[in-house]
Amino acid sequence: QVQLVESGGGLVQPGGSLKLSCAASGFTLDYYTITWFRQAPGKEREGVSCISGPDGSTYYADSVKGRFAISRDNAKNTVYLQMNSLKPEDTAVYYCAAHTPPLGPDVWGRSGWYGNWGQGTQVTVSS
Repeated sequence: QVQLVESGGGLVQPGGSLKLSCAASGFTLDYYTITWFRQAPGKEREGVSCISGPDGSTYYADSVKGRFAISRDNAKNTVYLQMNSLKPEDTAVYYCAAHTPPLGPDVWGRSGWYGNWGQGTQVTVSS
């Protein structure tokens, strides 16, 4: 069965870094889009970044470009989100989600298209 488990969240000061992990089981990453979403209290769920397809194409929300980097380790069936230069507005619960077939640049951030979700991991950026 498809299963996604996030880890790596925590409390960090502004300007600090965290690396999130999404461990996948029950499917092969090459044939999926794996996307990081986040949701803060009172706000809509938003797409942060995704990695997609056999070529590993990556896409980022404008708000995190230049600060976050998504990657994957196919041997470990794990997707990572390296978050640098963190800001208080990055505070949210971060979820990973999976979709097949892989999604392109115009649709990857549409959360309603995803049926497979992890449990989420809390990221808090505060001094």
